[in-house]
Amino acid sequence: MSVAKVIEISSNSPTSFEDAVQQGIGRAAQTVDDIRSAWIKEMQVKVDHGKITEYRVDMKITFVIHEK
Repeated sequence: MSVAKVIEISSNSPTSFEDAVQQGIGRAAQTVDDIRSAWIKEMQVKVDHGKITEYRVDMKITFVIHEK
């Protein structure tokens, strides 16, 4: 039987939503093992003088909990 846990994180990028997702998952993977999926809950942009300066995603990451 597998048991999974879900955590919620936010990540940002000056480049794109895709990069923000990659950065967030990459950072989470440094401390969380066996990431299985990510659900993008919300996407936002920061605008300065009519130009997008930052892409932000809020996501839920699912990973499997293993026995010790």
